[in-house]
Amino acid sequence: MCSYAFKRRSVVLLLSVLAIVGASTAWAASPAGDDGRRRLIDNGLGRTPQMGWNSWNHFGCNIDEMTIRSTVDALISTGLANKGYTYVNLDDCWAAYQRTNEGYMAADPKKFPSGIKDLADYVHSKGLKLGLYSSAGTRTCSQTMPGSLGFEDIDAKTFASWGVDYLKYDNCNGNGLRETVRFPRMSAALSNAGRPIFYSLCEWGVMNVATWGAQYGNSWRTTGDINNSWASMLSNINTNDQFASYAKPGGWNDPDMLEVGNGGMTHDEYVVHFSLWAIAKSPLIIGCDVRSMSKETLDILSNPEVIAINQDRLGIQGKKVRQYDNEIEVWAGPLSKRRTAVLLLNRGSSGSRQITAAWTDIGIKRGIAVEARDVWKHETVAGRLNGSLTAEVAPHSCKLFVLTHVGRQQ
Repeated sequence: MCSYAFKRRSVVLLLSVLAIVGASTAWAASPAGDDGRRRLIDNGLGRTPQMGWNSWNHFGCNIDEMTIRSTVDALISTGLANKGYTYVNLDDCWAAYQRTNEGYMAADPKKFPSGIKDLADYVHSKGLKLGLYSSAGTRTCSQTMPGSLGFEDIDAKTFASWGVDYLKYDNCNGNGLRETVRFPRMSAALSNAGRPIFYSLCEWGVMNVATWGAQYGNSWRTTGDINNSWASMLSNINTNDQFASYAKPGGWNDPDMLEVGNGGMTHDEYVVHFSLWAIAKSPLIIGCDVRSMSKETLDILSNPEVIAINQDRLGIQGKKVRQYDNEIEVWAGPLSKRRTAVLLLNRGSSGSRQITAAWTDIGIKRGIAVEARDVWKHETVAGRLNGSLTAEVAPHSCKLFVLTHVGRQQ
């Protein structure tokens, strides 16, 4: 239950909450647009999948002001900020346990003594953007801070006044209300907050959020939480894949944050992880400690050719197009400028495999010749390819190519 309920909640606050509920209900019942996915939030954000850093996967609740400031500095000094990682997102555990007597959320005074606005000013002074976290419930998932259920309007305006640029909105402690009621309320509140704020619905895929998430937010979690393992990573991207058709500029499927650099997978497995997230147009949200990451981790996260696949302006999510057995997969998706991204994946635990991507599977017309670029080797394959691409792939590894159409077969 809501342990921070107030005896003196004002009539004004109650009326504002009721207004949001009414507006959300009316909007949810209104007819959809021509494509069945009319956007009720059109904030101009998320034209490509969001890129940034989030505190949860590595730090959990162990965050404070100096950790965030030093992370901002590391994003800049490593060059990751220049690669596009612009959002710096505080996950759970940043706020005081109780709201103020006036009903406002406030920063934990021990962890963030300077306050969130001061932190946002610092982040902005470095050319980056600040993200916060809340939950569509009475308390957040950690139980250490209030959620925003019933306080959507006041919280959205508070976040905007602090200069917040991003909100990750979780799904804990929903008080028995359906996700299709709770998440739209915050969407309506953010649209009236006076500042464009990227809205990331962390709904966990409970109610097939991909089928309605674009009406309210810029991205939506299609899965449960990822953990730092090969099996979890593949499970999440497989679940996410079934919703590929719902992604487009302004709204993206989210199979959860990156685990690259947290130590639970091998180097090759992390290459697979990053490659799959890139071709699937998933948000690229770093989850490791960028202040102390290895050169190998930095090289994976900063590969400009892989990032370019993810950030391609066409904005079409790549998907699994062929599965030969329980081990071999071909993923593909169109890119701008008559190009196609192709990923050859060996999920097997032993033995290299020859994997072929046929033009008929990856969406290239018969008779088209292509030039193939290996984006992890940064090499162009010699000669032109016609009809198919074949490569040998080691276990728990992948090969990722960009194919550029260069004319008809001679």
